[in-house]
Amino acid sequence: QVQLVESGGGLVQAGGSLRLSCAGSGLTFSNYLMGWFRQAPGKEREFVGTISRSGGVKVYADSMKGRFTISRDNAKNAMYLQMNSLEPEDTAVYYCAASIIQHMYPRTREVNFWGQGTQVTVSS
Repeated sequence: QVQLVESGGGLVQAGGSLRLSCAGSGLTFSNYLMGWFRQAPGKEREFVGTISRSGGVKVYADSMKGRFTISRDNAKNAMYLQMNSLEPEDTAVYYCAASIIQHMYPRTREVNFWGQGTQVTVSS
C-alpha cells in the first residue's frame, strides 16, 4: 500500500520556524510531483507548494513565498517543508501530497496520494 506520513508539526510562537517531513512508502518517489497543502478550520484545502520530480523546480503560493522552502530526497523517499517566519495565519493541518500530473499546480482532485496530515499551530 502507498503511504505518506507527515511528521514535525507542533506548537510554535509567531516568528518561529518548523520543519515538516513526509515519508513515503509503497511508491517510486521520483515518479511523482510532490507537494504540500494545508487546511485551516472552516476553509478549503489550500495549495502550499510543489517540487518537481528531480527537485529542480519549486513553486509556492504567494503567501508562503520567501518564508517556506520545499525540498526532497528521492533516495530516502522523503520530502520536507521548512517553514520560517511563521504567522498565526499559518495555523492549519498540513498535508503531504503526491501527484502524477505534469504541471506544478495540482488541484486537490489531481492528487493521487495524501498523507494523514500534521497539525501546525502558531501562537501570537
